[in-house]
Amino acid sequence: MNQDVPDYTPPPYVRADAGPEFAVQMRGISKAFSGVPILTDVDFDVHRGEVHALAGGNGAGKSTLMKILQGVHSLDAGEILISGRKVDLRSIHDAKAHGIGMVFQEFSLVPTLTVAQNIFLGREPTGAGGLIDDREAVRRSREIFTEMGVDIDPRAELAGIGTAYWQLTEIAKALAQDARVIIMDEPTAALAKHETETLFELIRRLQARGISIVYISHRMDEVYRIADRITVLRDGRKVITSPLALLTTEDIIEEMIGRRLEGAMHWQERRVDRSGTPLLEARNLKAGSRVQDISFKLYPGEIVGLAGLMGSGRTELAQCLFGIDPVEDGELLLRGRRTRIRDPRAAVSAGLALIPEDRRVQGLVLDHSVRDNLLLPLLSELRRGPLVNDRAGTELADLLIGKMGIKVASAAKPVRLLSGGNQQKVVIAKWLGTGPDVVIMDEPTAGVDIGTKTEIIAMIRQLADEGKAFLLISSELPELLAVSDRVLVLRDGTVDQELDRRDIPDEGTLQLAIQGAQS
Repeated sequence: MNQDVPDYTPPPYVRADAGPEFAVQMRGISKAFSGVPILTDVDFDVHRGEVHALAGGNGAGKSTLMKILQGVHSLDAGEILISGRKVDLRSIHDAKAHGIGMVFQEFSLVPTLTVAQNIFLGREPTGAGGLIDDREAVRRSREIFTEMGVDIDPRAELAGIGTAYWQLTEIAKALAQDARVIIMDEPTAALAKHETETLFELIRRLQARGISIVYISHRMDEVYRIADRITVLRDGRKVITSPLALLTTEDIIEEMIGRRLEGAMHWQERRVDRSGTPLLEARNLKAGSRVQDISFKLYPGEIVGLAGLMGSGRTELAQCLFGIDPVEDGELLLRGRRTRIRDPRAAVSAGLALIPEDRRVQGLVLDHSVRDNLLLPLLSELRRGPLVNDRAGTELADLLIGKMGIKVASAAKPVRLLSGGNQQKVVIAKWLGTGPDVVIMDEPTAGVDIGTKTEIIAMIRQLADEGKAFLLISSELPELLAVSDRVLVLRDGTVDQELDRRDIPDEGTLQLAIQGAQS
């Protein structure tokens, strides 16, 4: 463990005179599904008024542990204590009755109802004659928002307000049920930066009231800003619980994946030979309304990052290069020769691969097996006449599973049952299986844990060292800065700036460039 960490001072939720008060204690929790162990003898506790981060690789058991606390799953062994008293949580209603609330990553709200109606959905206050009293719901909602310190009109229809207000409505819904422990699962996934700040301010106010937060997030920068302690799970077991002040990001990654990846999230200067012919070159490309006049060069072994605000044309450029959107004007050159890529099939034949932004919609056939998804772009190579060579296909699928470290009991398992990180590995593996020279990646680590993220970054570096070229789109600026040799800043469908990585001292400098405040 890295010893160069700050001195630890007990945070304010720890009472020096009486010791810590536990809001939740989970002891020796074990759970198996169909005989397969998911959790084994896990201990997890949360102090009153604490923000406790829960981390682990995709499939480590985080969701199962929290679903047991939430009453969704029963435990096979162990016990749960709420405020020091042993409880039996057999349902979500049991958990709510004991003050356990959940703020979901995918909102559990009804857009066509008002804010107040969503807060009290299923528990509507009633008046004379047993009729629903909407005025009372609005009044109580105002009280909750006043306690939260936020200004939201309870009478507003949910569909007409911003995403940040949806998140605050979810929290108000939990507080309306007298939640004293709130589980937040990736709460900032759909929030803009300023909306995240609003959420963090609210979390601190909730802490001051003695409410405990279990904070699940893949974003380590957020975890360090908001959490007091962290528990890391690996393969269904607890590997560490520690104050965050005593751990570095590298320490956490090591605990999550079981080995040290030195400098995984730090930039490592690489030598790229730009004296020869570019592997891929775009000259004044135009496609649709978002790709207006884009020119760039991508050399063998180079990693070029694409940065820009929403609507700047990053994804549209990727789709244009891969033949999804037609090129209306300009030239595209591969290995110095002018080419036209009319569709994705032609792109693959030309040596291009695209890892799409949305793996579940664009990258996978969820009800098909892992094997079938891996082999989908390779079927023509596996055909023997009208039939597919099943043996060769199985061997190739197993090879790709091993190469990418995909955690799956059987390649015949439906891909929808895999964790998000392993699903993303399947998407990457299936396109790498085509043997591309140019790999276009659109948000390749979105929604994956920090361990999987570092593995993907390490894989990109290794393949680039072998001569493959990467065009990398990412909204995660630390990730973009960790892996890029150059960064192209897009604005309004054009390349606004081209920055050598050596000329970007920190994330703030790149953010200024993206915002147009620096040129």
